Amino acid sequence: MKAILLREIKSFFGSPIGYLVIAIFLLLNGLFLWVFEGDYNILNSGFADMSPFFTIAPWILIFLIPAVTMRSFSDEKKQGTLELLLTKPLSLWQIVNGKFLGAMLLIVIAIIPTLIYVYVISTLGMPEGNIDLGSTMGSYFGLLFLIASYSAIGIFTSTLSENQIVAFILSVFLCFFLYFAFDGLATYLPNAENLISAFGMDNHFKSMSRGVIDTRDVMYFLSITVAFLSFTVFKLKSLKN
Repeated sequence: MKAILLREIKSFFGSPIGYLVIAIFLLLNGLFLWVFEGDYNILNSGFADMSPFFTIAPWILIFLIPAVTMRSFSDEKKQGTLELLLTKPLSLWQIVNGKFLGAMLLIVIAIIPTLIYVYVISTLGMPEGNIDLGSTMGSYFGLLFLIASYSAIGIFTSTLSENQIVAFILSVFLCFFLYFAFDGLATYLPNAENLISAFGMDNHFKSMSRGVIDTRDVMYFLSITVAFLSFTVFKLKSLKN
């Protein structure tokens, strides 16, 4: 697994892909949070908190993570190297986890510089240091689980086609559906609103953003991640046979 992980990281940073992903994520967040006028502008919000960042970041990642993961197995299938990869003395789980951790690590590296925002907002607060660190750290924790789920979905869809664009579109659709669709459906069924919204990522991410880490939220994201990684292993097993 370590060999696959290192291979993925070298692939990301041996080409413009890794640097481009990090730059795009930071640029988009920087523009929306500090430059563009609107609901996401921290300077105009009047509150010393990171909620605008944690509102917009999941939506940016819905497109950014599929762009990173779409080549994971699609490219291997297109170049005919997947068969060679599957014959290596590695289990399917090791191959999948190596690809998954490589993609996730790249996104985590892109997230790390945003910790500067916490310091800046804390400095700008009145009085200085007036920021809810519990809520902020809970939101970062939730974001890590969200990244893991998106990455697992992207890795899975990359096994469905050798066309990277198809893999990208499928991944964006699944991430969007699991993040937002259940909240949308819940509005049409008010009697079961809480039950239906509980199936959506947004509901559990917002719960973590309050600064309280509930085991139900953790288990939800772990279940999504493990489920899609399992689907990936089963798909590779069928290709191998």
